[in-house]
Amino acid sequence: MPVSDADMVRAWTHVLTLSNLKPGDTVTLLTSANTHPQTLQTARIAAGMMGAVVNRLDLPPMNAEFAHSRDSLAYLGTTPLTGNRAAIAALKESDIVLDLMTLLFSPEQAEILESGTRILLAVEPPEVLVRLLPSLEDKARVGEAAALLTGAKEMTVTSAAGTELRLPLGEFPAIQEYGFVDEPGRWDHWPSGFGLTFPNEGKAEGRVVLERGDILLPMKSYVTDCIEMTVEKGYVTSITGGMDADLLNDYMEVFNDPEAYAVSHVGWGLQKRARWSTLGLYDREGTIGMDARAFAGNFLFSMGPNNEGGGSRTTACHIDIPMRNCTVRLDGREVVREGRLLEEETVA
Repeated sequence: MPVSDADMVRAWTHVLTLSNLKPGDTVTLLTSANTHPQTLQTARIAAGMMGAVVNRLDLPPMNAEFAHSRDSLAYLGTTPLTGNRAAIAALKESDIVLDLMTLLFSPEQAEILESGTRILLAVEPPEVLVRLLPSLEDKARVGEAAALLTGAKEMTVTSAAGTELRLPLGEFPAIQEYGFVDEPGRWDHWPSGFGLTFPNEGKAEGRVVLERGDILLPMKSYVTDCIEMTVEKGYVTSITGGMDADLLNDYMEVFNDPEAYAVSHVGWGLQKRARWSTLGLYDREGTIGMDARAFAGNFLFSMGPNNEGGGSRTTACHIDIPMRNCTVRLDGREVVREGRLLEEETVA
């Protein structure tokens, strides 16, 4: 159901307070053609009421000739900031950028963050933003998971469906996504709630078996028949199965990029208010699927770039696959058992 402007203003005020917005800070609203008007309007009101200097930077959409859909994560090529030094300069002069457009996996975003600017991505529908409002408890839970990831040398993932995946760790940092930006140079995504990292380059090995009900993103579809992936030396070398496997293969082949098949970030969902079932309630162009990425106990497997974690691999193709019913271990210690969080195991 729709949410009121008052609810959205309260939600923005909550998130900006957690993000340590102070009177006199500069907030820039980064927008484009697909920005939700209510999200934009209420963000402007909330930031203004908190005493911020509020600007809006509206940029044109890009990559029309490559677009598979309206989903901003379906093609991660150039952005409206590519080569746009004036826009980059304005964002670097901001204390907080509210990204209502999607700059994810772009070198321009990395440059802006290096200046100390905080960036908060918020592109889900207003009702999702309000329902998945972040909290300090979310930050604590994600921090505990990140502490375990930081100290781990290996993640292993198994499932009754046949997944047997070995992921050596340590080359890349643990990343926390808890929904607000409370430190200089921090990026986050409202809504979220998961810990993740990237496996050591070229070292992931094993088999990933997707069963009915696992989710393919950005396709935003539930798997209806089994998909089996072979992982060798850090890359998915085969994707086999029925129609779902055919659709995934066809989508990825369009990019004509072997780096699309590299294992990207891995981790598990920690957001107890996110629901696996929510994706079925939305038109595919109505959401980017953050409930799916964050629901508690999922194993989030992905393919594509690793530059967000400090690596050098870039590609326009990025696939996220939230999986149910997996057991995730760090150095043999269970943190998720058959799709259920073991919270007593995630206390740092």
